[in-house]
Amino acid sequence: MRVLVVGAGATGGAFGTRLQEAGREVTYLVRPRRAEVLRRDGIRFVAPDGDRTHLVRAESTLTSYQPYDLVVIAVKAPGLEQALATAADGIGSDTVVLPFLNGMDHLDVLRRRWPGQVLGGLVEIVATVDDTGAVVQMTPLCGMTVGTLDGSPLPPRVAGILDVPGADLTVAADIVGRLWEKWVFIAAAGVVTCLLRNDIGSILAAGGEGHIRQAVAETEAVARAAGHPVGEASHAQSLELLIEPGSSFTSSLYRDLQHGRAQEAEHILGALAARADALGVETPLLDLTLVQIRAQHLSTAAAGAQ
Repeated sequence: MRVLVVGAGATGGAFGTRLQEAGREVTYLVRPRRAEVLRRDGIRFVAPDGDRTHLVRAESTLTSYQPYDLVVIAVKAPGLEQALATAADGIGSDTVVLPFLNGMDHLDVLRRRWPGQVLGGLVEIVATVDDTGAVVQMTPLCGMTVGTLDGSPLPPRVAGILDVPGADLTVAADIVGRLWEKWVFIAAAGVVTCLLRNDIGSILAAGGEGHIRQAVAETEAVARAAGHPVGEASHAQSLELLIEPGSSFTSSLYRDLQHGRAQEAEHILGALAARADALGVETPLLDLTLVQIRAQHLSTAAAGAQ
C-alpha cells in the first residue's frame, strides 16, 4: 500500500507517522531543504503515546513514475498549486487523492484535474511543529473523517489503508456537509480573533459575546444558503468553544498573522465572502475582517519594499 504524503508539517507528519507505524509504505513529498533534513534525521513524532523517531522516505521531486495508491495532500492552501505540480507524476488513473485542507475551493481544483478520484477529508488533531522540527501532538485527540463527494460508499481498499491504530477513522455519508460545518466554524473563529485581536476569554471579558454570536450567525447563514445548513450539534459545539469564559483559544489564522507566517485568510475568509456575495448573504463582520487583514498585508508589503 504505497502512500504519498504531500507535506510533513503537523498534519502530514502526524498522520504519516501513524500510517508508517501500521506498515504502510509512506513517502513524504516536501520542499528540498525539508527533504534533506528528513532523509538525514528522520521524522520525530512526540505524542501522548510516546516519543519516537522514524527513518523515512522523503523527496522534493518524484523520480519514480509508478503511481501511488493514495496521495494525501496536507499542505496549507497557499502551497496547493506548487504541491500539485510536484505530486502530479505520482497520481495515476487508479490513485485516490485525499486532501486535508481548510475551505472548499480546493475540491473544485482537484476534481477538475482528477475527476472521480478525489475524496473529501478533514482531521481532528491538536498538533504543531516545534523549533527542532519535531511533530508534536499535544492531546490524545487524533482522528480523520473521510467520504466520497457524491455520497457513494467509500472503497474498501481506501478504508483499509487509513484504518490504523492511533488515528480514529470515521466514514461520513455526507462529507460535503461536514466540510461546510468545519469551514464555517474556522471562519467564525478567524473573524472573531483576527478582528478583535485577542483570545476568546479576553474578548468575552471585554463584552464581545454578541459579536461572537453574530460572527457564527453570519458564517452559518452562508452554509444554509449554499444548501448545507449546519446541524444543531455542530452549532452548539461551535458556541461552546467560542463563548467559554476564560478560554485561551485563538484561531490558527490569527496565530499565523501574529507570527508573520503564511496564512489562509483568502482561502478561508475570502472564499467564504465570495460565496456569500454570490448567494446574496450579508456578512458585515466577515467583510470587515477581510479589509483589516488585507490592509495589514498591503502595509507590510509596502514596508518591505522600502
